[in-house]
Amino acid sequence: MKARTIVIEETGGPEKLKLVERELGEPGPGEILIRHAACGVNFIDVYHRTGLYPMELPAAIGMEGAGTVEAVGAGVEHLKPGDRAAYAAQPPGAYCDARIMPASHVCPLPDGVTFEDAAALMLKGMTVEYMFHRTTPLSAGDTVLFHAAAGGVGTIACQWAKSEGITLIGTAGSEEKCRMALENGASHCINYRTEDFKERVRELTGGRGVDVVMDGVGKDTFADSLDCLRPLGMMISFGNASGPVPPVSLLDLAAKGSLKLTRSTLFTHIADADTCQAMARHVFDKVVAGDIHVRVDQRFPLEQAGEAHRALEARKTTGSTILEP
Repeated sequence: MKARTIVIEETGGPEKLKLVERELGEPGPGEILIRHAACGVNFIDVYHRTGLYPMELPAAIGMEGAGTVEAVGAGVEHLKPGDRAAYAAQPPGAYCDARIMPASHVCPLPDGVTFEDAAALMLKGMTVEYMFHRTTPLSAGDTVLFHAAAGGVGTIACQWAKSEGITLIGTAGSEEKCRMALENGASHCINYRTEDFKERVRELTGGRGVDVVMDGVGKDTFADSLDCLRPLGMMISFGNASGPVPPVSLLDLAAKGSLKLTRSTLFTHIADADTCQAMARHVFDKVVAGDIHVRVDQRFPLEQAGEAHRALEARKTTGSTILEP
């Protein structure tokens, strides 16, 4: 059996994404063969393509997908052929028709969640789950500043916050995107192209500052975000869409109010298979309960993965983007 797969043989721009055919064997012990119905597109894929997150080349690319299990290897007990399943997992390789991969981080998919939604949800949804539930204590009445609130992670975060009584102040780069964030549950949204988000956050919080900043933008927003925090507040940096954050002085954190700072990744949290399955169930429960409605605003054929990357890097996307094998 052969599968079409997107690979990179060298790092660089979207033109480096190459469609090839690969031979698939049979899953070994602890592995499954999954045929994708949809594949998620995320900024981490851009980081792999550009070399910001180095990989041994040539390499397949893509971190999340959803589809049907076609075969299982010895020792796999939580999945069987014919099961609907989804994942966000290492190693990369989700941009494909089908693949063989470790089963431990592939999660059974409830009937109430579509393949398309799951492919758009796994990485982003579990990212929101760990930031709201595993990084620092958050509860109803707390206030969060979330950058890129109309993006794939942001639209989920807006809905998650609303469902738990958390005030979310979003930022976005246009009035249209601000409206989208508000429609998804943000309490406020600041157009950073027309307003100083630092000043506006201070106004919205009566000068106190927010409890937590969640920042996947990186270099362009990091420094001002620290000034949006209340004393003892927490800065969660989880991405670098505008470039990596420069080195930070610990003395600056002290001077700004004994701030806490973490640079987190989903894959640290889901390294434990049981934790991964529990996080996925929590996300699926939110969808089935109606707390989260997944926005898939861009769809590209698998062979147009480069166009999907161009749109993502140009900040021309809203909600989530998927590839259709």
